[in-house]
Amino acid sequence: MVDQTRSPIPLDVFTRGTHSSRSAGLTGPGGGVRSDGPLRVAFAGRTSTEDKQDPTLSLPRQLANSQTALHTALPGRAVIVAHFYDIESGRKDLAARGFGRGHERFTIPIPRDGGIQDLLLEAAQADRRFDAVICESVDRIARRTYVGTQIENTLEKLGIPLWASDEPIALNGKRSSQVLTRRVKQGVAEWYVLEMLEKAWGGFEVHTEQGFNVGRPPYGYLAQKVPHPVAARREQGATKHVLAPDPVRGPVVETIFEIRAGERLGYQAIADRLNRDLDRYPPPVATAKHRSVGRWTYSSVREVLTNPKYTGYMVWNRKATTSARGRNNPPEAWVWSSAPTHPALVSVETFTDAQKVARDREGSRSRPGPNTAQTGARRSYALRSYMVCGLCGRRMFGKESRGRIYYICRPARAYRPEGHPASIWVREEPLMAGLTEFFNREIFGPHRCERLHVLLARLDDSHLHEHRERLAAVEGQIVELKRRKERVLDSLEAADQPSPAFVNSINERTTRIGAELEGKQAVLRELREAVPVAPCPELLDRCPTGAVDLGLLPEVTLRRLLDAFAVQMRHDLDGDQVAVQVTITPETADTQLRAAHAAIAGDGDGADGDHAAVRVVPPTGFEPALPP
Repeated sequence: MVDQTRSPIPLDVFTRGTHSSRSAGLTGPGGGVRSDGPLRVAFAGRTSTEDKQDPTLSLPRQLANSQTALHTALPGRAVIVAHFYDIESGRKDLAARGFGRGHERFTIPIPRDGGIQDLLLEAAQADRRFDAVICESVDRIARRTYVGTQIENTLEKLGIPLWASDEPIALNGKRSSQVLTRRVKQGVAEWYVLEMLEKAWGGFEVHTEQGFNVGRPPYGYLAQKVPHPVAARREQGATKHVLAPDPVRGPVVETIFEIRAGERLGYQAIADRLNRDLDRYPPPVATAKHRSVGRWTYSSVREVLTNPKYTGYMVWNRKATTSARGRNNPPEAWVWSSAPTHPALVSVETFTDAQKVARDREGSRSRPGPNTAQTGARRSYALRSYMVCGLCGRRMFGKESRGRIYYICRPARAYRPEGHPASIWVREEPLMAGLTEFFNREIFGPHRCERLHVLLARLDDSHLHEHRERLAAVEGQIVELKRRKERVLDSLEAADQPSPAFVNSINERTTRIGAELEGKQAVLRELREAVPVAPCPELLDRCPTGAVDLGLLPEVTLRRLLDAFAVQMRHDLDGDQVAVQVTITPETADTQLRAAHAAIAGDGDGADGDHAAVRVVPPTGFEPALPP
């Protein structure tokens, strides 16, 4: 074999030129292999987590294996001069690597010169301390092949080879077999992690289906421990837990949902009400008790109202792991149990109504008075958040001009639909007069029930029949698809010696049927969620009768009335009218009764009651005055 490192002429006599650079990516030894002394090597280590592994054992083992490999391959010719290691997941992107501080929690008997980012930073310096990098195995550099080769190529471009203690170390430049072995090992390591994650995901799905909770119980529930199903774990004292209602905090959850669905208040407004009586409504306590604020906050109310576990279904994967800093996952990524697994604190209908409030109230606030979030705000607008433009669907904002109050829609040119004027102005005075007439005639009037029956008689209930027919059709299609899938699998079982082509055909057909079945099941879920509401005129009889002048009511009383009845006002520019819709449901009837009594009395009595929501009065309209 030819020794490429020997030359009949001393190498230092050759002029290297001003444009020459460090050799990188060579087939030969190149890149920093020293001939004037021991090879300087940097150790690179990593452990995945600080709570499931012991870095005080793992990292010294990795270093010892690396030292042994160097001593075996290059006896007396290599020495480790720097140590770089991290405690973090090897599946992170390179840009997110090397910034953890988990190593500070342990007494690790290895000096630390930094993490992976520090290693790469020093590697790019002309006065770096090392000529090569060694790790125990390539998956210690990264668990993802792309990131591992990214680090390897970065070092290689700088003339620094990356070695692993479980691979041959050679300086003769012949790397083809080494690269092949490394790429296979990287692929196997990545496959192993993915398979483990998939199996763990499947385990959590079964865990969720069985009704076991992961993590801390939500506010309003207690953790009811049950013996661990695995005998070995059970003997170690391990348990699982299911959710049981908290007799003290469970009713608070019910109250929060009733306020939200019934009065349509914002998160902070609900928190303010709960904070008036903390003995009756004890606030949540943070896991780290020193972080507890001792009162309800915007975020703590939101956390209750957005948690679907209160419906009795077990839900997992609502939040990402700590590697993603606990961000919320999209609802389509959540894992649900197929049936309720624990006592519900609210019904599915109430929970759904509460979520709709968030959509309708986006960008709005519950508190009366001027908007303190806006500098220079001098007044408030009584009908803000109720007026919607019929052309673009945006909420109209209030503005005072020449002593009069208007509600305006003025979208930016890029968001202005065809036919939408540059601005639409509607004066408040006729709006308030028309809304007062609507309540006195349709809600509080003595002949309201007769008027409602006349309106309902005009309605066509064909949409109810159409919905039922579509629901039945989709359910029948799902049943037929399941039968088709079973017949396809039966044909495979009936074959004595199925050929590969036959098996591939079966796989393709089952995949197509499975995709079609999944699509039909999604349609079925949408149809079930969008069940048309059947009118219930009897609810209107529960409202008191009397006259009210909405324009004279205190703003807090007026907004409580409009929120309780879920008032929606949609402006029609072509007809110069405003359609008004209220919603009355059994859940909101009590809240509406209190708000109605307070409005008719003309004061704020009945401010703080407990609650419910509505949909029985068909939209009716009146003509507002536009500015001259």
